[in-house]
Amino acid sequence: MTQHIELARTRIQVEQEAVDAKLEAFETFVDRVADVPTEPTPSLSPGITATAGAQFQTNASTDDQCHTVRTAFNETIRPHSVADMDSSESLLATIQSEFTDSIAVALAPTTETPFSADLKRMVITEANARQTEIAVFRRALAREETHLEAAAESIDDIVRWITDADETPLTDLGFDPLKQRHETLTDHRDRCETLAQQRQAFLQKTTNKNVEAGIQHRDLVQYLYEDIPVEYPLLTTVVRLDAVCETCQRAIRQHLVRRA
Repeated sequence: MTQHIELARTRIQVEQEAVDAKLEAFETFVDRVADVPTEPTPSLSPGITATAGAQFQTNASTDDQCHTVRTAFNETIRPHSVADMDSSESLLATIQSEFTDSIAVALAPTTETPFSADLKRMVITEANARQTEIAVFRRALAREETHLEAAAESIDDIVRWITDADETPLTDLGFDPLKQRHETLTDHRDRCETLAQQRQAFLQKTTNKNVEAGIQHRDLVQYLYEDIPVEYPLLTTVVRLDAVCETCQRAIRQHLVRRA
């Protein structure tokens, strides 16, 4: 009865672990970039125009620093950004997907962009913004977990009651115990209806804190449970449980009619 909820619990746990690891990766990346020295933006004034040899030295220095940033990204964030580290997606393409086009271009070895204070600030600012977005996603997962656990507790109570009640055959019950059992099942069906309504209302909510675009929980659920046999594991479980309660009531009513 609750197998879909168990699958949902597992998916939440796996996703939480992945998100926590990615947040840690971003923190490590920011710390490593903060330690990379910057160089001034090259001046075009005649007094310091470089010769060919001096220009080569500047480019080499620039590539060293940008290479350090690319290496830090490759060793921290990229393993949590691509599904397969051996995939054909280039490192710069991953940087572009996690940050921005301009940052990916600036860090590319072919552009010879100096790792200036402005570029360093841009990289760290974008990394911090991504951390905020990921943290919002983490909070959305926590809210989903809390909501799922609360509903699962009610569902488990109903399932336990049905399991215990089934140990006593209806033929062994008198009219009043049968009537009481029917009324209890009505209460359980009311709880199922309330759970379904609460779930629908929850799916319409959004987790949004310090970001422009929040996470709507219906979108989160569709992503989170896409590999589970049912699209909405909690709602599906509630509907099935209500159907079981209805079937039990139908059987009880037949026995009540015979005893009336």
